[in-house]
Amino acid sequence: MRTPRHATNMKITSLSRIIFCILVCTAGAAAQSNRSVYTNLGEKSCKTIKADSSEAGSYVGICRGVGGYKLQVEEGDLRQNIQVITPAGHKHSLDLWTVVGSNFSSLGEKAEWRVRTQKGKVVPVALIVRYNLSNPEDSTKTTSYLAVAKITAAKICVTDKIAPGAGANLAARAAADKSADKPCRK
Repeated sequence: MRTPRHATNMKITSLSRIIFCILVCTAGAAAQSNRSVYTNLGEKSCKTIKADSSEAGSYVGICRGVGGYKLQVEEGDLRQNIQVITPAGHKHSLDLWTVVGSNFSSLGEKAEWRVRTQKGKVVPVALIVRYNLSNPEDSTKTTSYLAVAKITAAKICVTDKIAPGAGANLAARAAADKSADKPCRK
């Protein structure tokens, strides 16, 4: 009568493994709950607030965001920056022109919001923007970084500067999804 007991133990072990796999897969899916939503940063997509067409002109535009947030794109002295505007209207400068680099700069065409859904609402948790820095020796050459900013109730600031390379986009998303507890870059 050892065979039936052995068969029962095998069934229990198999069932335990299946339950364990389901739990692991469910936990993995919960950890991957963030997704990306994009905002166009071009002048045609944003509402111009201020524009100066002189050689080193200035520009300020407001771009629609997600979850009640907006982005204020700023340009002055051939450098660009973003301010994140909360649903309550509070502005948080990312200080890209000092935190990422002070050379002549330009933003990429889109901002990537990392968001999750909470109680049926889209809530941004981070922002990723491409920041192109000109080489001070040769302004025709640029280096394109990804700046990652956390968005929390307490603070909105850049936490990571991702260098160009294979896998940079994935690295930026991973950094964004873990940015809430990271310190702000100075």
